[in-house]
Amino acid sequence: MNKTYNKNLVYVIAVIAATGGLLFGFDTGVISGAIPFLQQDFGIDNSMVEVVTSSGLIGAILGALFSGKVTDRLGRKPVILASAVIFAIGALWSGFAPDIYHLILSRLFLGVAIGVSSFAVPLYIAEISPARLRGRLVSMFQLMITIGVLTSYLSDLFFADEQDISCWRPMFYVGVIPAMILLVGVYFVPETPRWLMSKGRIDESRKILSRIEPEESVEIVIGQMEVELKENEKNISSWKELLKPWLRTPLIIAIGIMFFQQFVGINTVIYYSPKIFLMAGFDGAVSAIWASVGVGVVNVLATIVSVYFVDRLGRRKLYLIGLSGVALSLMALSTSFIFVNQLGEMGKWLTIGLVFLYVTFYAISIGPLGWLIISEVFPQHVRGLGSSLGSLSVWFFNTIVSFTFFKLIRVFAIPGTELMVAGEKTGNPAGAFFFYSVIAIVGLVWGYFYVPETKGISLEKIEKHWRNGGKPKDLNDYNNETYEKSN
Repeated sequence: MNKTYNKNLVYVIAVIAATGGLLFGFDTGVISGAIPFLQQDFGIDNSMVEVVTSSGLIGAILGALFSGKVTDRLGRKPVILASAVIFAIGALWSGFAPDIYHLILSRLFLGVAIGVSSFAVPLYIAEISPARLRGRLVSMFQLMITIGVLTSYLSDLFFADEQDISCWRPMFYVGVIPAMILLVGVYFVPETPRWLMSKGRIDESRKILSRIEPEESVEIVIGQMEVELKENEKNISSWKELLKPWLRTPLIIAIGIMFFQQFVGINTVIYYSPKIFLMAGFDGAVSAIWASVGVGVVNVLATIVSVYFVDRLGRRKLYLIGLSGVALSLMALSTSFIFVNQLGEMGKWLTIGLVFLYVTFYAISIGPLGWLIISEVFPQHVRGLGSSLGSLSVWFFNTIVSFTFFKLIRVFAIPGTELMVAGEKTGNPAGAFFFYSVIAIVGLVWGYFYVPETKGISLEKIEKHWRNGGKPKDLNDYNNETYEKSN
């Protein structure tokens, strides 16, 4: 019996690493409750609000762009540690910002940490997880994101004060606490055995595997990694490598799934939910933030459901079921906003109910699946770069969505449905939500052909499937028996 093996240790390691997701979620969510107050404090309009929101996302693009190579060279653990330090500094800077320009710069700086952690953390968890647990463990990253979003909403609610427009500053300061937790926690977790193996540190890799894998699995996993490394020893970890014909499929999967993850519009709700609820008829910023807290709670609970089912139902089923629900709930949400003036008080509660439904379907499917799948589909020698590209894609698409929401409201305005908030015309998001529903339908068609079933399949076997020219939708049939026959 392997005396060092602890079947619960990998859960502890995954939870600690996934704290990076909590920071990610906190930072993306905290701006939501802060916007109504900093808008008054700095005297800025909706266009400048979009700039403030997007600045963090541009920083995330930069973080994702430049950290892939660094992560492959230095390891997954040091990069996550660095992101925690950047998070802490960025949170303090944001809270101290004396003007809107300092706030934009601080959000840009903080965004770098988000971009780094958004690919480094899922990558770390995927590489350290046994195949049978990989789905639920990587999904913990998305769960931590939702917990971070909820924490930010609760922080916003705690500090929100209609009589004090500077109350947005302590909302940002709170982000220092999880940053320090991540810094301390990750310091004590090991490097991933796959990265250590890629650097020739076989004994260290075996030692870590013996702590997280049953004794009978250790040498099997070592053997699979050695085969993978032998096949990849002539390959160079470079962006050009990702364009090789056999790697085009995982490349399309990574970019495509992140496109649909963002363009169904989820972050318009995360970033602008108080504004959306004010349009729906809620009175005052505090009541709108209360409604946003409800969104955060639903998001967390639905993600817990996803974590439970991802290794039971599988990736494809969750994707297709969840995205179907996203499309239908967005259509219904669009319709409710068209008639929100006529519906009165009932319209307000119908809107929040449909937002909850929309968030539920998103959180059980494409929300966590995006991060999980991009951490699975690339081979070892380009896994860092591939995950980095997936993360880069999500932030690029996220930036577009966040920067265009109010513009979409104007472009897809429906005559006669104009809404008023505090005596000012705000437009109506009905057309924007209908646009997102159409994107969700397209995502369903794309997903049928390109979302693979990776449940229970080792990372090495997934690579073998791509090398053999396999199609994504056929990977669900790629079990251990077919793998052995192909050899």
